[in-house]
Amino acid sequence: MGDRLRRQLWGVLLLCTVLLGTLAAAPRAWATGVADFPVQAPSAHVVDSADLLSRAASTELDRRLETFGGADLDARLVTLRRLDYGLSLDALGQGLLERWAPTQQSNQLILLIESQNNSAAVVASQGLEPRLPQELLSSTAISTMGLPLREGARYRQASLDALDRLGAVLQGDADPGPPQLQERLPIETNIPTKEETASSNALLWVVVLLVVGTLVPMITWWVFSR
Repeated sequence: MGDRLRRQLWGVLLLCTVLLGTLAAAPRAWATGVADFPVQAPSAHVVDSADLLSRAASTELDRRLETFGGADLDARLVTLRRLDYGLSLDALGQGLLERWAPTQQSNQLILLIESQNNSAAVVASQGLEPRLPQELLSSTAISTMGLPLREGARYRQASLDALDRLGAVLQGDADPGPPQLQERLPIETNIPTKEETASSNALLWVVVLLVVGTLVPMITWWVFSR
């Protein structure tokens, strides 16, 4: 009976150790780099790896991207939860341009959204630079997409606003510019803020550490005292 009890207690101790290891590795598992995407460009124009869009929004944006800019332009939207350490969103976009370009002469445009910081980036192949200069791409990501993202994680709206602005320029119209900042009422959302997420994670770690800190000494004392 004593040996059986010892095996059960060691099993509990092992379970606690595995739980801590899993929690510690979870944030890393969400990190995304170029290697996490397929080598070949996916058939869909929306790669919602962060699950930010509803099915209806994803379908709407996929159709919009499929016809965006004409037949000589391949436009895509990519979402992710968080970036690999030391990697910028623009660098990820450039890596995807190189990874997915059928030929060096291909015209590609990629909109990227990272949900951890609600940040955006817009990258384009060099062949599009005369029509879509870098200043326009940066302004579109920071201002045009940044405003709806900061207003309450409005991912669909941020993507549509970016396509409207860039589409106008591609058609030869004047750049409509970023949206005008206006005083707006707070938008209710069930998506937790960065501060709420950090607070929730901190509370979880405190609870786990308290439980483990209490159980491990008790289990160790019980095993070796018998």
